[in-house]
Amino acid sequence: MRPYWVEKRLQPNPSIRKFEHEFTHSGLSEGGGKLLLTVKEITVHYNKVDAIRNISIEVEEGEIVTLIGSNGAGKTTTLRTISGLNHPTTGEIWFADKRIDQFPPEKVNKAGIAQVPENRRVFPYMTVAENLEMGAFLRRDEEEMNQNLAEVFTHFPILKSRQKQMAGTMSGGEQQMLAMGRALMSNPKLLLLDEPSLGLSPIMCLEIAKIIRDIHSQGRTIVLVEQNARLALALAQKGYVLETGNIVLQGDAKELRDNEKVKKAYLGG
Repeated sequence: MRPYWVEKRLQPNPSIRKFEHEFTHSGLSEGGGKLLLTVKEITVHYNKVDAIRNISIEVEEGEIVTLIGSNGAGKTTTLRTISGLNHPTTGEIWFADKRIDQFPPEKVNKAGIAQVPENRRVFPYMTVAENLEMGAFLRRDEEEMNQNLAEVFTHFPILKSRQKQMAGTMSGGEQQMLAMGRALMSNPKLLLLDEPSLGLSPIMCLEIAKIIRDIHSQGRTIVLVEQNARLALALAQKGYVLETGNIVLQGDAKELRDNEKVKKAYLGG
């Protein structure tokens, strides 16, 4: 028997059920067929402990790919390794036909990968505008930067009206929007989202999910780590299930939603 808090966490929210139905029937892009990111059998250690073991992931251009699993499964470590914050002990990472697994984070970002970290990590004593400028720190193409800023304000109108506000005074949902906007300011080919709904109300979770859908509809490729597996599998075309540092299941998101093991462990089935 699962503890009460686990049972409560797994109970599907009616709003998410509605979103799941609407979104999975909305003509979602299936990806472009060309591989953008290839993670080949990477192992990552923290000191002498394996955090992830022989992880392999493929992401096609135009896809949303999700990584689901319990806390400590290795999802965040996988994202941090793709973005250059960790380096694999073994294995390779290829992005846009370049090997990047030994790149420092700034070089990974310049290559076209941006990560929105867990818990948002905005700069609290800087304004909204200054946070967005930090996302474009490595860029010099002012005209395109202005176009990206316009894109950010289209996705997140509240940021346009709050440009002079200190980021630390914003709500959790607003900070999440700012963190996502900051990442978009680097004009990434691949956007890594780490737990974007963490700590947010159900209504704000759905708002963030709709924004992720809109960002994707404009051609962005996304790798999504999300505690809410039902929502993640509704957004994604493909998924990987991690347990204790290993991939134990992978495949089409719809197939994973219908998988009995996934239902029981992550969907409250």
